[in-house]
Amino acid sequence: MRDVKDTQRSLVRIGYDGRVWKTFRGPEAETRFANEVRVLRHLEDRGCPFVPRLIESDPESLRIVTTNCGQRVEHLDDARARQIFAELETYGVRHDDAEVRNITYRAADGRFCIIDFEFATILDGSTN
Repeated sequence: MRDVKDTQRSLVRIGYDGRVWKTFRGPEAETRFANEVRVLRHLEDRGCPFVPRLIESDPESLRIVTTNCGQRVEHLDDARARQIFAELETYGVRHDDAEVRNITYRAADGRFCIIDFEFATILDGSTN
């Protein structure tokens, strides 16, 4: 496995099979874990094609495993970034950390994707 992010709030690793392993830690780790799981399930139920798919979640270890959504984007026009996050809202989710660091590029289909939903809000109030 290769470490992609190692901060006070999380450790993110990419496995040799391409899956992404995220372990939540630090302040309010349980809350952030539960929120990300809920939001990813909501987006999958809505058929959102540009977010990771939740493969597994373990509340004891505060770890999720997701599909990989490509490589991080280093530079992106502000207008394009706003457009990508606005498209997410059509699936009933506001990201609440709408920064370029949370956008990836999936070369397989030439699609910008969004990651990291621990602070996201489900807009229509539905729960999954």
